[in-house]
Amino acid sequence: MTTIVLSAGGTGGHLFPAQALAQELLRRGRHIVVMTDSRGRNYGGQFPGASIETVPAATFVNRSILSLVAAPFEILAGIVVGVAKLMRLRPAAIVGFGGYPSLPVMIAARLAGFPTAIHEQNAVLGRVNRIVAAGAGAVAASFPIARFAPKDVSRIVYTGNPVRPEVQNLAGAPYSAPGSNDTIRLLIFGGSQGASALSELVPAALAGLPENLRARLEIVQQCRPEDIEKVRRSYAAAGLKAELASFFDDMPLRLQRAHLVVCRSGASTISELTVIGRPAVLIPYPFATDDHQTANADVLVDAGAAWMVQQRDLTVEKLGGMLQGILEAPDELARHAAAAHGLGKPDAAARLADLVDRIGGA
Repeated sequence: MTTIVLSAGGTGGHLFPAQALAQELLRRGRHIVVMTDSRGRNYGGQFPGASIETVPAATFVNRSILSLVAAPFEILAGIVVGVAKLMRLRPAAIVGFGGYPSLPVMIAARLAGFPTAIHEQNAVLGRVNRIVAAGAGAVAASFPIARFAPKDVSRIVYTGNPVRPEVQNLAGAPYSAPGSNDTIRLLIFGGSQGASALSELVPAALAGLPENLRARLEIVQQCRPEDIEKVRRSYAAAGLKAELASFFDDMPLRLQRAHLVVCRSGASTISELTVIGRPAVLIPYPFATDDHQTANADVLVDAGAAWMVQQRDLTVEKLGGMLQGILEAPDELARHAAAAHGLGKPDAAARLADLVDRIGGA
């Protein structure tokens, strides 16, 4: 049985596409080994049917002086262990998804002479991916790469970013813009970081809309737990109906129902918006590494699929005026939804698996 090694960091942005690829390759009869740091011992449930191998790894970010001194030695140990494990496994290909746990694995793969590919979720190549990109046989990109792309662009393959099956099942769901008297369904979420800014700004902006527009709003907002009561009071004071929660386990369905989404522009969010095909006001997280969320948002804005405003430029009045102009133009909403759908790649996992099979000689 052909073995494929996947190596990913511990964040959802790295793990989600790795999980989707693992399931697609398992369906094709491949043996999957996930190689990561010590946290990998907890990954079994996230990669059913795959084997887990751990290697030492380290990051240079947010560490003490002593641990920074130790980091190069931990990475070196990870490379040595990685080479030994890869020689034992003899994989047909190794795929890196970024994050510091993938660094020693991808270096080990190159030293051992195995075919490799990396997958980049954002429009800016991540720090680990840009280190190993020069030696990778292929660079699978979710979007056109705005910065740090490899010099040899012939190695870039636009596969898209794999999404959850629940999202894939809603690919291209029909979009009907609200009529002049219809309910307008708004979905607002800020991701795991920076949601507090949206909790402050969006309720106040919506409260300032004209009464006839406010009366039509049906609001769903994901907030941090510590913000929910404050947000609830803001909406209640404005006479607005809103469903609030710190987590929605049916987010794909809520995306599908929304007439307009207000959100950050992380890779997974952008991919889900385009697969389902929904218009959005994007407010990039201002502290994202290398400002990659702005680059992600630019892809949709340039295609006429979204509007973008930077948090530093945002005021309640500016956001309110922006939302009023958008919500009063249903034809524009429909055009943006269609443009978003045109960017979607619901078959991204299959495209990525095809690439892996190709470099692995299958």
